[in-house]
Amino acid sequence: MGEAPISSDLIRGHIDTIVLGLLSAQDRYGYDICKQVTLLSDGEYELKEPTLYSAARRLEGQGLIRSYWGEESQGGRRKYYAITAEGGKAYKRNLEDWKRARRLIDRLVSGETEKE
Repeated sequence: MGEAPISSDLIRGHIDTIVLGLLSAQDRYGYDICKQVTLLSDGEYELKEPTLYSAARRLEGQGLIRSYWGEESQGGRRKYYAITAEGGKAYKRNLEDWKRARRLIDRLVSGETEKE
């Protein structure tokens, strides 16, 4: 990997969208969400469990995800998270907003206007 990990400040505002995106593929438990973030980022970003659970509480309070207890496994029962219909809508909106912001930031930091 060689490069220093990315600053968590650059990711912090997008945690909710990242969690919603992972849950849009399938229901997951907390540790699995953190593990997927590390895998998908090739180890450049690690989502800490306190950050995840804070986001999960916020998203559940907003009705964007729901939680339920899974069957008992080797380590005990796991709390799973699932995206709701409203969460799916929010994820799509956030993703479109992210794409717009990325295009804008690319132009701003490069000093080039968008070619039509």
